[in-house]
Amino acid sequence: MGDTLEFNEIYQEVKGSWNDGRLRFSKQNVVYKSSKTGKVDSIPASELNAAQWRRVCLGHGIKLSTSTGHVYKYDGFRDTDFEKISEFFKANYKLELTEKDMCVKGWNWGTAKFSGPLLSFDVNDNSAFEIPLSNVSQCATGKNEVTLEFHQNDDTEVSLMEVRFYVPPSQSDERQDPVEAFAQSVLSKADVIQATGDAVCIFKELQCLTPRGRYDIRIYPTFLHLHGKTFDYKIPYTTVLRLFLLPHKDQRQMFFVISLDPPIKQGQTRYHFLILLFSKEEDINLTLNMSEEDVERRFEGKLSKNMSGSLYEMVSRVMKALVNRKITVPGNFQGHSGAQCITCSYKASSGLLYPLERGFIYVHKPPVHLRFEEISCVNFARGTTTTRSFDFEIETKQGNQYTFSSIEREEYGKLFDFVNAKKLNIKNRGFKEGMKGKIDEYSDSDDDQHDAYLERMKCDRSSQRMLNTGGPKRPMSAYMLWLNSSRERIKSENPGISITEISKKAGEMWRQLGKDEKEEWEIKAGEARRQYDKAKKEYAESGGGSASSSKKESKKSGGKKEEKKRKSAGGEKEKERGGGNDSFKSREFIETSESSSDSDHKSSKSKRKKVKAVMVNVIIEEAAAKCIIIFILVCVTPLCSDSVY
Repeated sequence: MGDTLEFNEIYQEVKGSWNDGRLRFSKQNVVYKSSKTGKVDSIPASELNAAQWRRVCLGHGIKLSTSTGHVYKYDGFRDTDFEKISEFFKANYKLELTEKDMCVKGWNWGTAKFSGPLLSFDVNDNSAFEIPLSNVSQCATGKNEVTLEFHQNDDTEVSLMEVRFYVPPSQSDERQDPVEAFAQSVLSKADVIQATGDAVCIFKELQCLTPRGRYDIRIYPTFLHLHGKTFDYKIPYTTVLRLFLLPHKDQRQMFFVISLDPPIKQGQTRYHFLILLFSKEEDINLTLNMSEEDVERRFEGKLSKNMSGSLYEMVSRVMKALVNRKITVPGNFQGHSGAQCITCSYKASSGLLYPLERGFIYVHKPPVHLRFEEISCVNFARGTTTTRSFDFEIETKQGNQYTFSSIEREEYGKLFDFVNAKKLNIKNRGFKEGMKGKIDEYSDSDDDQHDAYLERMKCDRSSQRMLNTGGPKRPMSAYMLWLNSSRERIKSENPGISITEISKKAGEMWRQLGKDEKEEWEIKAGEARRQYDKAKKEYAESGGGSASSSKKESKKSGGKKEEKKRKSAGGEKEKERGGGNDSFKSREFIETSESSSDSDHKSSKSKRKKVKAVMVNVIIEEAAAKCIIIFILVCVTPLCSDSVY
C-alpha cells in the first residue's frame, strides 16, 4: 500500500452542478482540487471521524464527516475502488469505510434529520435525499409548512428553486412550535446573509471599476457589503476565490481584484471579479469597531485596533485577514518599459495583461484570469493592422481561445522568454523544431527557437528561394558566421535582451573586434564561398538552371510576338476606320503614316502644312454637302405637297 491514493475525474456537487477535479488521499490530509476554479480543499486527517461508501448517480461516492461539523461528498468512484480505499483508511486514518444504502422507493413521507450542515430526509432509516443547508438562500414558514429557497447556479441547465416540507403538529411539547423549530434549525446553517450587529470597519466612497461606480464598503465578520447609489451587493467570504494586488502601469495607482465564485448578479449581468482602483497617495487612519482583546483573539496579530497607511494597503490587509487567503502580486516579470504588465487590447477594449507566477490576469473590461494548469498552448501571431504590434493568443484545455492584440513589438522578447521559462507549450515553434517529429513541450529555448516566428519566416523564404532557383544556397558572410556563433553568448551576458537589441549589440561588438579575430572569420567565409562556387559549377554542368533560363527566353520571345500582334491589330483597325477612302484620314493616322514612310524625307514643317490643307478640304467638302441637302429639303418639299393635294 502506497503513501497516497490519487483519483482523476472525481465530482463534487456545488449548488446543483457537478464540478470535476482530482482527489488525493495521503497520510496527512485529504486534498481535492477543482478543475474549473482551481480551488483547493484540504481536510486534515486528524479531523476525520466518519466515512461512508454509497451508491450514487455517478457510480459510487464517499461521504466524509469531520470533527468540526463539516461534511464533504465526492462521487465518481468505481466499484473496484472500494477495497483499496477501505484498506488505506484503516491503515492511515484508523477509520472504517462503512457501506450505506440509499432509499429508492420514492416515498414522500419520512423523517427530517439535521446532521451538521446537511438536512437528510430518511425513509425507514435509509436516506432518500440530502440538502446542503449552505445552498439555502431563504426559509419561509406557514401553517404546518416550511419552504426552502435555494441559490441559483448559472452553470446548471435545470435548477431546483424551492422545496416545501409539511410538518405535522406535535402533541408532546406544546411550548415550542415544530414549524418554528424546523425553520430555526435550517437558518442556523443556511447561507442567509443577515446584517446583524455593527460592521468591523467602513470604507467610504471607494472607486469600483467592476461593477462600475462609487461604493461604501462595510466589512462584516462573515460577508462584505457594497452600498452604492443604485445597487447593493452582499458578498459572503466563502465565495471569494483569490485576492490580487496589481500596480498600474503609471506607477501611481493600484488595482485590488477579488475573484468570486459564484459571481454577484445584477439582472442578467454576472460579475466574476470585483475590481477596486486606488491612488497610491491616498492615506487613511483606520479604527476597528472591536475591542483590542477581540481583535487579538480573532485575528491573531494580523490586524490591530488602530492602523494607518495607504488606503489600498488597509483594504487589502483587512480583506486578507477576514477571508484568510493569500494576496497574489506580480512576480519577476518586467516589460520593455520596466512595468510589470503589458498594454494590450481584448475584445476591442484596451487594458493591462499581468504575467503572474502561476497564470495571467487581464484587467479590466472584461476581467480574465487564466491559470497555467488550464492552458493548452499559447501562440504569437502577427498583428492584423500593423507590423509594429503582435497578438498573443491563449488556448485552454476546454477549447476556449483568448486573443490579446495590439501588443507593442518591443514586448515580444520579454513575453516570449517568460512563457518559455514557465514551460508553456508554444504553438508556432520554429521550422527546425517541426522537423524533429516529436515536440517536447517542456524543452527550453535554444538559438534556433528564441524568435520562433522570425526563424520560421526565414526558413520559409530560404526554402522558397531554393525552389525558385533550384541551385545551391548562397554562403554566409564573415559577420553572419560570427553572429551565429556569438548569439547565445550575447543572450547569456544580457538576460532579457530583445531581438533588435541583439542585432545592435552584435554590430557594436563586430566593429570592436581586432583585425586578427576578423581574419579568422574571413577565412571561414572564403572557404564557404569556394564550396559554393564549386557546387554552383557542378549544378550548371549537370544541366541545372537550363529549365529556368529557357523559361525566361520563352517569356522574352513570347513578349516580342505579342507586341507584333498588337501592332498589326492596331494597323488593321485604323484601316477599317479609314473605310478605304483616301480623301479622309484622322490626324493621328496621317502623322503616323507620314512619319513612318521611307519614300518621303521632307521636313516636319511641310508635313504639318499638308495635314492642315487636307483637313481644310475635308471641312469645306462637308459644309458644301450640308448646304446641298438643306437646299433640296427646302425647295423640293413644297412641290411634293402640291402634287399630293
